[in-house]
Amino acid sequence: MLTEHAKVMKALAAAGEIAGRKKLQKMIYIAKKLDFPFYEKFDFHFYGPYSEELTCRIEELCALGFLHEVKEKKSGYVQYRYTLTEAGEQFLRHYDWEMPGLAECMQAMNGQNARFLELVSTVLYFEHLSKDEVKEKIAVVKSKQRYTEDEIEEAYAYIEALRSRCNKGACV
Repeated sequence: MLTEHAKVMKALAAAGEIAGRKKLQKMIYIAKKLDFPFYEKFDFHFYGPYSEELTCRIEELCALGFLHEVKEKKSGYVQYRYTLTEAGEQFLRHYDWEMPGLAECMQAMNGQNARFLELVSTVLYFEHLSKDEVKEKIAVVKSKQRYTEDEIEEAYAYIEALRSRCNKGACV
């Protein structure tokens, strides 16, 4: 019971603190695409891959007192910061399983901004297409973001770097 919740908590614990709901969504999606055992269903939404299940899990973890959510006003918008509470850390001690490589990957992703992670997750969402088709998709579905050719290439390189660090959830 609550195993999937504990996995999300493990990811948050590894990251330390995540600033932004969008960033949290993208980090979990990217980790899932790197073969870490996250089973939330993701659909394509305004800001790329989005999971209603993950949103519900986060709300439940906050309600249970396992996650701390801080609402901040920033330049005309609201941003949320997430950290594990002491109760969350105690709860996590009951789960005796490891996800090798998760901490390193979550920390690497947490060092990126949400805009870049939105691009990376979008590339991964359409990875079944050719690179040229992905670029065309991004130009259409992310036209407001105005991603450049260089940024798209950087996203591909970043994905390869993450994959080279982790193979089926285990660092190489």
